[in-house]
Amino acid sequence: MIVAPTMAEEILRVDNLHVSVEGNEIIKGLSITIKKGEIHALMGRNGSGKSTLANVIMGHPSYEITSGTIHYFGQPLEELEVFERSRAGMFLSFQYPAVIPGVQVGTFLRKSVQAIRGENAPSARDFRKELKSHMETLGMDKSFLGRYVNDGFSGGEKKRLEILQMLLLNPKLALLDETDSGLDIDALRDVAQGINSITQNSGCLVITHYQRLLQLVEPHFVHVMIDGKIVKSGSSDLAGELEEKGYDWLEVAA
Repeated sequence: MIVAPTMAEEILRVDNLHVSVEGNEIIKGLSITIKKGEIHALMGRNGSGKSTLANVIMGHPSYEITSGTIHYFGQPLEELEVFERSRAGMFLSFQYPAVIPGVQVGTFLRKSVQAIRGENAPSARDFRKELKSHMETLGMDKSFLGRYVNDGFSGGEKKRLEILQMLLLNPKLALLDETDSGLDIDALRDVAQGINSITQNSGCLVITHYQRLLQLVEPHFVHVMIDGKIVKSGSSDLAGELEEKGYDWLEVAA
């Protein structure tokens, strides 16, 4: 079990990571460090390896780390199962959240919190208070809790539910894979507010294609990923530069 040191600043360190899927190398020597209170945005074209990175950090079994290391609060991750990473404070919001027919949202959320927090799980009364508060933050009606998980949900509803889970689990490291895709303006604003509310005591990696989310969730660092590598890093201004120029100028440099 990983326990975060009380004075630790560094949450995640990825060093010279190489990852393959079925013999095909997807990530080709990637390094990134995320510290407490930092928001990192990862941008790049489809197929550049962004989602692969998030899945590898979370422990997806389909991806093989061929070389390099991943450390979480200074401890290696490779021997931890997915559920152990979750209990240690890691959270991944999916690009395409799964549908779970027959399982009500309210039940799903309560069981998730109990599984992750264990002995520290809130009482039923306190859980309801937390749930109500977070749902108000995200502009979600209480009737949402009686629906089946992601069954018939719009894109915005799926992403709101992902962020609601995140708020309830209060992770130390949040990996958000295209959480802004398919959102209208109001939903985007609500989701951004949810992300901003956890970042003071957490580290956050936001994978996105668009600058619009980064105007509401201002990252400390923006990284551009091309062909499995981070080819450029900068401040939030880099996102605006990408919006204006695209990726061709960086592909030449890479």
